[in-house]
Amino acid sequence: LSMCSKICYAIGGAPNQVAGSAASFFLQIYLLDIAHITPFHASLVLFIGKASGAVTDPVAGFFISKSRWTKIGRLMPWVLACTPFTIISYFLMWYLPPFVSGRVAWYLIFHCLFQALTTLFQVPYSALTMFLSTDQKDRDSATAYRMTMEVLGTLIGASLQGQIVASAHVSPHCTVNPSVNTTDTWHDTPSIPDPSDPLSHQVIYMIAAGVIAGVYLLGIVVLFLGVKERDDPYALNSDRAIPFCKGLALTMKHGPYVNLTASFLLISTAVQLEQGNFVLFCTHAAGLRNHFQYLVVTILVSAVVSVPFWQKFLQRFGKKCAACGISWMIPFAVMLVTIPNLILAYFVAFVSGLSIAASLLLPWSMLPDVVDNFRLQNPHGKGHETIFYSSYVFFTKMSAATGLGISAAGLEFTGYKPGICRQSDDVILTLKLLIGAVPAILILLGLFILLFYPITEESRKETKLALEELR
Repeated sequence: LSMCSKICYAIGGAPNQVAGSAASFFLQIYLLDIAHITPFHASLVLFIGKASGAVTDPVAGFFISKSRWTKIGRLMPWVLACTPFTIISYFLMWYLPPFVSGRVAWYLIFHCLFQALTTLFQVPYSALTMFLSTDQKDRDSATAYRMTMEVLGTLIGASLQGQIVASAHVSPHCTVNPSVNTTDTWHDTPSIPDPSDPLSHQVIYMIAAGVIAGVYLLGIVVLFLGVKERDDPYALNSDRAIPFCKGLALTMKHGPYVNLTASFLLISTAVQLEQGNFVLFCTHAAGLRNHFQYLVVTILVSAVVSVPFWQKFLQRFGKKCAACGISWMIPFAVMLVTIPNLILAYFVAFVSGLSIAASLLLPWSMLPDVVDNFRLQNPHGKGHETIFYSSYVFFTKMSAATGLGISAAGLEFTGYKPGICRQSDDVILTLKLLIGAVPAILILLGLFILLFYPITEESRKETKLALEELR
C-alpha cells in the first residue's frame, strides 16, 4: 500500500472530524449562550442528535452490507452520496433562525440530520480499512495515518471554530475579578456581545460554518481521487454475504469484540464529556474565559504530534500495553479542578492531548484484529466488516449521547443561566465533576475491562499466518 494512498485515505477522514470537533467543543455553549435555549432543551438536542446518529449505524450497516460492487467500489458510493447533504445540514445547524418559539425544533432537526449523515459517511469510510490491503502492518499503518489526520482535523475544526467565534463569548463586562466585585449587578451581567456589533454572533457562527463546510468538501475530493477500494480478498466466488441480523447476532457473541466495545464505550464517553464541557468549564468554573480557545488548541496539537509516538509504542510493546496511556489525563484533570491555575491548565491540556490520542488510535487499530479473528472462525461468510464497524460506532455514540444528555440535564437541574458572567456554586461544582471525577471513573472502568481482552501480539501473528493460508 503506497504512502500516497495512505495519506489520501487519511485526509478523507479529516472533514468528519473537523465538523464533529467544532460541534463537540462549541455546540453546547452555542445553544446555551447564543441561541438562548434552556439547558434542558439543550440536553434534548444533544442526546437525541447523538442517538439518531447511533440508530443510523446499524441501519447504514444493513444497507451497505446489501450493496453490490460498482466501478468505484461497494463503500465509496455511500461516502460520496451523503457528502453534499452533510454539508448543508452542518451549515444550518449553526444558523440562528429569526423565530424564537421553534428554535429547539430547528436545532433538533438539523443536529439529528447531521449526526445521521455523518454516520452514513463514517461506517463505509472506517470499514474501508479492511479493503485497502490484506496485510496487517499495512492496515495498522493506514490506521495510524488516518488517526493522525483525524486528530489534525479535530485540531483544525476546534481551532477554526474557536478563533472565529471567540468574540461571541468574551465580554469586557466579565473581566471583573469576582473576589473584588461580588455584587448582584456583576453576577447578572450578560456575556454575549452587543447586538449592534457588525460581526454579531449570528454572522460569526455562519462564517465558521462556511469555512468548515469548504474543508469538508476538499477532503472528500482527495479521498475519491486518491484511494482505490479492493474487493474482499478472502471471499470465494461461492461465498454468500452473511445476513445482517445473523451477522449482528454473531458479532454480539464474539468475545474479543464484546470486550473491546465495552471497554472503549466507557472510555469514549469520558472523552466526550471532557470535550463537551471543557469550554463551559474554562468559561464559568476555572476563570479562564479568555484562554479556552488556546487551551483547546494545546490539547489537539499535543494529540496530533503524539499519534506517531503511540503507533511506534504499540508496535513495540503491544496494543494492550499502550492503553495505559489513556489514564494519564486522570490525575492532571483532577489537579486542574482542585487548583485552577493558568500554567497548570496548559500542562493539563498537553497531557490530556497525549491520552486522547491513545484513546482515538487504539480502538480503530484493534478492531481490524477482531475482524480478522472473526474471519478465521467463520471462513465461508463475507460482508461482515460493515456490521462490526457500524455496531461499534452505534454503541460508542449511544454512550456519548447518554453522557452529554445527562451532563446538560445536570446543568439544568443545578440552575445554569445563559448569558451571565458568573454561575452559581452548584453549577460550578457540576462542571468540576463532569471534567474531573466522572471521566476518571469511566476511564478506570474501561481499562479494567480491557485487561481481559483476549487477542495478544502472539495470537495476532497466528491469525495472520492462518488467513494467508486461507487466502
